Amino acid sequence: MITKSKKAKGRRLQNWVRDELLRRFPNLNDNDVMCAIMGERGVDIKLSNKAKKFIPFAIECKNQERLNIWESLSQAEDNSGDYAP
Repeated sequence: MITKSKKAKGRRLQNWVRDELLRRFPNLNDNDVMCAIMGERGVDIKLSNKAKKFIPFAIECKNQERLNIWESLSQAEDNSGDYAP
C-alpha cells in the first residue's frame, strides 16, 4: 500500500471516531472533538477541555490489519499526557 493510501485509510478511521464521539455526546460540537492533521505529533483525536470532562482519554487511532499492540500502546502512552491512553 502506498503512503497516500495509508494516510487516507488512517484519516477515515479518525473521522469515524470523531463522528461517533460527537454522535454519542450531543452536548459537544465540532470545536470540541477534532482530528489531528496526518503526521502531526500527539494524539489523533483532539479534545477541548469541555470534551475531556466527558471523555477522559487520549485517543490514538490504528487502522491496521496486523497491529503491533505493544508498539501502539507505547505510542499512546507517550502521547497521552495526563489522560489514560
